[in-house]
Amino acid sequence: MDLLKGKVALITGGSRGIGQAIVRKYVAEGAAVAFTYHSSEAVANALATELSTPDTPVKGYKSDASSYAAAEQLITEVLQDFGKIDVVINNAGVTRDTLLLRMTEAMWDEVLNTNLKSVFNLSKHALKAMLKARSGSIINISSIVGLTGNPGQANYAASKAGIFGFTKSLAKEAGSRNVRCNAIAPGFIETDMTEKLDEKVKEAYLKNIPLNRLGSAEEVADLCVFLGSDQSSYITGQTISICGGLYD
Repeated sequence: MDLLKGKVALITGGSRGIGQAIVRKYVAEGAAVAFTYHSSEAVANALATELSTPDTPVKGYKSDASSYAAAEQLITEVLQDFGKIDVVINNAGVTRDTLLLRMTEAMWDEVLNTNLKSVFNLSKHALKAMLKARSGSIINISSIVGLTGNPGQANYAASKAGIFGFTKSLAKEAGSRNVRCNAIAPGFIETDMTEKLDEKVKEAYLKNIPLNRLGSAEEVADLCVFLGSDQSSYITGQTISICGGLYD
């Protein structure tokens, strides 16, 4: 359909799971894609080689999204390599789950830095080019857990809830220059992490999902395509849940 033809997208955490599904969908819709990875170098290189064409170049960058300096360097390199950035998708994230009484400071800091500070890092450094171009879409991948909370995930829930406020604030700051910012809150999506869950745990989750199934990474990617395309040109400051109807 070429919904993203001519656009350049930067996707963090793009070598696996939801991130890889987004990379694939963006390329299929005509976008040139820069994506980051943290440790899966062989997977990232294979993905870039598989998807890259002269019309839709794809390049992986090893980068730590939680680092302010690394994010600044990444934006500089992507602008040099691709000439512009039309869409930023802040997808990098980790979990370090345990009950609060057992949670260490390091577990708290790692999750907040990777999941929330990274959104600040990438958005801030990409924003200057977007404001100058008077065009851009920043899409922040949050989680339904940021809305509902979850036992054993105080750090994760806090990081994902913080994204909602950040998204609304940036949308109000940048809207006059036609730069949009939205958040996506996935529910339980079939990924490497959910595959490790015990079947009884999965069954318990399914009982609370009206659609009676887990979502797919491709369905999240479809929503990212919409929010990155001109079809969503009047949508900003919003959090869109993609959760099969799951609410507390």
